[in-house]
Amino acid sequence: MAAAERTPASGDEPAPVAGRERRPATDAERRALASVLRLRILRLCLYEPLTNSQIARRLDKNPGSVLHHVRTLVAQGFLATEPTRPGMRGSIEVPYRATGKSWQLDFGPTTGANTLLQAFLDEVGRVPEDQVISSRLGLQLSAEHFDELLSRIDGLLNEFAARPHDPEGRRYSLFLAVHPEPE
Repeated sequence: MAAAERTPASGDEPAPVAGRERRPATDAERRALASVLRLRILRLCLYEPLTNSQIARRLDKNPGSVLHHVRTLVAQGFLATEPTRPGMRGSIEVPYRATGKSWQLDFGPTTGANTLLQAFLDEVGRVPEDQVISSRLGLQLSAEHFDELLSRIDGLLNEFAARPHDPEGRRYSLFLAVHPEPE
């Protein structure tokens, strides 16, 4: 796993298709995920389909602004529309669900790293401190051992991403960053 293969939205969507190779992200796909708000929308639509108004309420944002972001994610295949349903006062609601596409893309060495971090910080900032489990580890590894570490992390992430959601399970978020020590 190159660290960039998990940049933006990784793990924010259903499991990858078994045996399907990652491909480089297009410029349009990179731009679509270069937004903290869009990454948050993908996370919200991971477990259940949500309408634009539901997404806007959960993010405490204007529905018009959120709709622009939702449409961008739909246009790039990161969100899919579900069957419409009746809404309030005779309206028709369109629910959206994350597609899992970002798990299949390689975003390059640095694209979106700060956006992904900002989305993580925004989300974790909403969680009570006593419910956040964190650790930090310093390592000094040869290139071979570093490659082994990334490969094993990638294998573990793929293994858990391929499991179906447990309807009775608690929802968790995982953020992992591997980086060289600053000079």
